[in-house]
Amino acid sequence: MAEQVRVLIADDEGTIRAALAALLELEADLDVIAQAANGREAVELARRHRPDVAVLDLEMPDLDGIAVVAELHRAAPGCVTVVLSGRGRPAHLREALEAGAQAFVAKGAPAGTLADVIRGAQRGERYVDPTLAAEALTAPANPLTERELEVLRLAALDLPTAVIARRTHLATGTVRNYVAAATAKLGAESKGQAVAIARAQGWIR
Repeated sequence: MAEQVRVLIADDEGTIRAALAALLELEADLDVIAQAANGREAVELARRHRPDVAVLDLEMPDLDGIAVVAELHRAAPGCVTVVLSGRGRPAHLREALEAGAQAFVAKGAPAGTLADVIRGAQRGERYVDPTLAAEALTAPANPLTERELEVLRLAALDLPTAVIARRTHLATGTVRNYVAAATAKLGAESKGQAVAIARAQGWIR
């Protein structure tokens, strides 16, 4: 009998989570031992159950999939991670791999693909969605600095400049300068358009 691979699934959409679990349970060598509805719960369940592989939705409340990947490397180092996304961008792929993810899979992939990726990840093999990998080859480089990205992320929440300044420990004038610089670099006509461009490229979420 094949060795059992213990799997944790994390997705904030209950129907998707249940469907994934049901599909994986059809595989004789895969055992879904825990299901989480958000990123924080995924970390807690991984600490408690010590899965071999965690399958993580990219977009989740509390902690997103990439943040969970990074956290699990500290909290459950024996657990390898697979990021699952319906709207992944090349920037998301780069972030996930840099955080330590073993694989990046599209939600629209054939049912058997995820099972094979999980087995491969547990053996130390990498997998990247082929379409996303091809897009990554031609995707534009992110021209924004970390500070510009940080300020733009907060601006995307419609926070007042004074609040962004407090959160980033910057002067209000400096915050405006960062927003203006990001807007110019992205060829945008407004802060809102700059946010939209950065989101479309996956540079901010």
